[in-house]
Amino acid sequence: SFGELADTFNDMITSIDLNNKKLIAVQNSILTGMATMVESRDNSTGGHIKRTSDCVRIFVNYLKTQPEYSGLSEKFCNDIIKAAPMHDLGKIAVPDAILQKPGKFTDEEYEKMKMHSAEGARIVGEVLKETDDEAFKKLAINVAHYHHEKWNGQGYPEKLAGEQIPFEARIMALADVFDALVSKRCYKESFTYEKAFEIISESGGSHFDPELTKKFIQCRHKLEELYNALS
Repeated sequence: SFGELADTFNDMITSIDLNNKKLIAVQNSILTGMATMVESRDNSTGGHIKRTSDCVRIFVNYLKTQPEYSGLSEKFCNDIIKAAPMHDLGKIAVPDAILQKPGKFTDEEYEKMKMHSAEGARIVGEVLKETDDEAFKKLAINVAHYHHEKWNGQGYPEKLAGEQIPFEARIMALADVFDALVSKRCYKESFTYEKAFEIISESGGSHFDPELTKKFIQCRHKLEELYNALS
């Protein structure tokens, strides 16, 4: 009967949808696991993945409340939060001698370290090549590839400038640098919140998107709450 055919069809759709969700979950687990493995090799950035992901979550949730960014979709916000842990995935290809170096890089070492952006984009694209969610795949690749670009065109790997830099990468850049500033590293002590936000503010229009910089600073209270809870 028509009713039985409809029930069978609905069961098939549910099964396909469930399998797709499982596939996406497996892909995300692989990427997050790889990112965690990379972080375990880098003795200067413990907890960086989780902290930057939390920073991105706080930031995009705030942006959604602002009239200038009211067009941000729920999917975009969820996707960038999900992609944030993958931003340094390319460091898996950086030799331990460089990744774990306690002091300043030589020029040659720095050039090798900078390769992690393009390599991360390649790895993310490879892992997500079978996904049906093209929008998420593109966003995740952009986050990995371009989070070290600078508004003034002096970043890497492509020296993109201004709005040439994907929006999601501009968001990731702020969270990434903020965490580096307020966290202790083997080569430096942590900066105070006051100093970190001063640096962020002064870098708006050079390193960072100037409008996003203003909004990020407006998240200061929640960001400080986050880091105080983690300390």
